[in-house]
Amino acid sequence: MIYTVTMNPALDKTVEIPSLTVDSVNRITTMRTDPGGKGINVSKVIQKLGSESIAAGILGGDTGRAICSALEAMKIKTGFWFVEGETRTNLKVIDPVNHTNTDLNEPGVTVSEEILNGLLKELLLKVSKGDIVILSGSLPKGAPKDTYATWVKACKKAGAKVILDADGELLAEGLKASPYLIKPNNHELSALMGEKLDTPKELEKAARSLMKNHGIEKIVISMGGAGALYITEEETIYAEGLKVPVKSTVGAGDSVVAALAVSEESGKSMEDTVRLSTATGAANVMCSGTQAAEYETIKDLMPKVVFHTLSQT
Repeated sequence: MIYTVTMNPALDKTVEIPSLTVDSVNRITTMRTDPGGKGINVSKVIQKLGSESIAAGILGGDTGRAICSALEAMKIKTGFWFVEGETRTNLKVIDPVNHTNTDLNEPGVTVSEEILNGLLKELLLKVSKGDIVILSGSLPKGAPKDTYATWVKACKKAGAKVILDADGELLAEGLKASPYLIKPNNHELSALMGEKLDTPKELEKAARSLMKNHGIEKIVISMGGAGALYITEEETIYAEGLKVPVKSTVGAGDSVVAALAVSEESGKSMEDTVRLSTATGAANVMCSGTQAAEYETIKDLMPKVVFHTLSQT
């Protein structure tokens, strides 16, 4: 089973405003609302890929109940803890004329270590050897900075493979517990390493340094439209970015994580993993908001994926 953990979920409201202008009245032309937060986005894509997941995390108030109801309507299994306060609503503003995506994110609920420990304890009652646990996104107010490190250690002890998708200090702390796989983008990896990494070779070198120093088995580095690097102990594969019409880049990285988890669970080869995750990421930027792409779209893109081996050991 795949478990996704979203500790700071959101109701994502995505609007389109052509020629967005600051300090002026702007008119919304289209709008949609989706249950969101990185782990929830992953669960939505996992379902489209024909697999199952359990979406866990922390929710609060009417917004939290709306998110839970929406996921249950999608037939996605849930395991959320409800707390006092109101789950945040995040506004995603897409300007199709200037080709910009602007996020306005609320802070969300405040939690205690007691709440986090309770949620972790409940998750560990379900997790068994061979399961996959995906920890992704920001942490709510009140959560210690080393929360992901604590969760990685606990889930690994239970026999699960842990995928960590975070950035900044949360990623740096989480690495100390040696997750199975991480998926930073090129900017996040550059910030983590304290230097600007421009080329695939520079990114690969930095990733291999992290693998050696932290015991990480796999690293996938997304580079937006430029493609992605897939790095294991044995090889590095560079996948070119697919040229597709872009509606929203929100959740693109989450869709890649979903494909990586499904591939890991089903034992796909490295080549098939690259095809599926590249196509899934491209298909999802063709959708509005954090809506998950249909599998037929992903399937049509898979033969178009171009990749080659950068290095082998």
